[in-house]
Amino acid sequence: MTSRTSRDVLRRGLSVLGRAIREQPRIFAVAVSGSVLFGGLVIASAYVVGAVVGDVVVPAIARGSVGVAALALAAGALFGISVLRVVGIFGRRLGAGYMQFRLQAAYRRQVTRRYLDLPLSWHQRNATGTLLSNANSDVEAAWYPIAPLPFAVGTVVMLVGAIASLFVTDWALALVGLAVFPALFALNVVYSRRMAPRQARAQRLRAEVSGIAHESFDGALVVKTMGREAQETARFAARAGELRDALISVGRLRGVFDPMLETLPSLGTLAVLVVGAFRLRQGAISVTDLVSVAFLFTVLAFPVRAIGWVLAELPRSVAGWDRVRRVLDATGEMPYGDVTLDPADPTPATLAFADVGFAYEPAEAHLPGAEVLGEVTFTVPAGKTVALVGPTGSGKSTIAALAVRLVDPHTGTVSLDGVDVRRLTAASLAGTAALVAQVPFVFDDTVRANIALDRPGVSDDDVWAALRLAEADGFVAALPEGLDTMVGERGTSLSGGQRQRLTLARALAGRPRLLVLDDATSAVDPRVEAAILAGLRAPAAGGPAASILVVAYRRATIALADEVIYLEQGRVVARGLHAELLATVSGYADLVTAYEQAEADGEQQPRPYDEVAPLTSGLEVEVDR
Repeated sequence: MTSRTSRDVLRRGLSVLGRAIREQPRIFAVAVSGSVLFGGLVIASAYVVGAVVGDVVVPAIARGSVGVAALALAAGALFGISVLRVVGIFGRRLGAGYMQFRLQAAYRRQVTRRYLDLPLSWHQRNATGTLLSNANSDVEAAWYPIAPLPFAVGTVVMLVGAIASLFVTDWALALVGLAVFPALFALNVVYSRRMAPRQARAQRLRAEVSGIAHESFDGALVVKTMGREAQETARFAARAGELRDALISVGRLRGVFDPMLETLPSLGTLAVLVVGAFRLRQGAISVTDLVSVAFLFTVLAFPVRAIGWVLAELPRSVAGWDRVRRVLDATGEMPYGDVTLDPADPTPATLAFADVGFAYEPAEAHLPGAEVLGEVTFTVPAGKTVALVGPTGSGKSTIAALAVRLVDPHTGTVSLDGVDVRRLTAASLAGTAALVAQVPFVFDDTVRANIALDRPGVSDDDVWAALRLAEADGFVAALPEGLDTMVGERGTSLSGGQRQRLTLARALAGRPRLLVLDDATSAVDPRVEAAILAGLRAPAAGGPAASILVVAYRRATIALADEVIYLEQGRVVARGLHAELLATVSGYADLVTAYEQAEADGEQQPRPYDEVAPLTSGLEVEVDR
């Protein structure tokens, strides 16, 4: 079983290297040319050194004097070979490094692009730490053998040339070489087989450690407030300890094999000297030949290691490549269509759900998916505001995600202006509809950059107009550098309400024709929220010409809607004006009353602070200023 596994690792590892060569053939050719030049000069240097010793040094010792011309010629030859070897080393290392880093950069882009193409359901089944590891350490591991690969290829050419030159010199010395070089290769193969499972386990543990660390840092607020520091530290330490043990196992194996790989060429040199002395006494070879062969064995010890380096890194490369391929080969992407809505259309868009059903994919493929929506049908008419109301888990956020095509329905259709959103181009969909999510995300950048997002045509005037509509212009103007103020990672220098208003302004700056608000003002003071919604509903007063779909909880927000859709267990139970539903639907009345009572109870509690300051990375108090 171990033998089959090792052969499989070798086969797949060579396949990965073959892919690299096919993708970067010219750079690889440069690197291999430098390596072959270096290998040829290593052999040449051995015979030059032999000639210098046998034809210059030994006769000089016998005569008791040194010929200046011969010494100068020998020095010139050695210097010339050394210069050319430097050229070969430079070409090999430059080509190998350039090739390795180009491949790593290219595949990081491919993995990231794939992340963006895959649907939300795929991301929900994969931990963020694992995805970070895929794009970073796994990509690096996949192409790590590229650095020694050209050296190894040049070494193979050098070994063939060395064996041929040994046979030309003396058959007995050639037999010593035939015994030593295959032994070196066999030792490297055994090394690779033993290393394969250790490297694969270490690569898997790297991803797991990264995942735990990311989860702990991202959930710092929960960890701190729940007093789970010791438990999280212990959880991380346990997995980090496993990684440590795995890496120690790798190091221990290297500690066993490295001395053997270093010793074998030295034993070969010793054998050459013993056999060569015997052949020299027989007159079969000269001192020049013996010195050349002995020196050749000495200088070949290091290049031969390059083959071992490649073989030793193949298991890690295969493990990394398998994890990268898992992302690149993932299915479930949502291809866009070729229909474009008129980008110059100033009128609000019409959103329509027709018999929409949706179920989230399970974490395990053999399990059935949980149905979230069933036969949902409603319309957001152009220029109108529709509120979605329902208990937790009734499907409100799923409807918001479907409206902007973060996910696709399993049955039925979602359409904008009568066009199925699956037929729209990505640019047309993004330019028509905008979602302000329940949890605001702010980039570690300036206020301006967070709102404009480098979108063409979004000027500072547009940014300020969007901020005014989001009731955010006041606190932004009061920031130390205004629009140029850095807000910190995830907006740690801002309160929860301020982040929500920035993300709302970000959506408004793109002038969407449909605005989807998924409880996007929950951290905002009710008075501010009312002002925001009033501005959004009043185009004549500067608001956007947009239809609005809002997931709402507060009575004041719901009352502003032209129509309320009441959901229970993923189905539309009732629709109509807020007052009508309040009087006719008991479940709706109970829910709204409960929300209102909970909010009133919360407002009666004294606030221990009025201003919010960042506490630590990713940790801040969620109260609006």
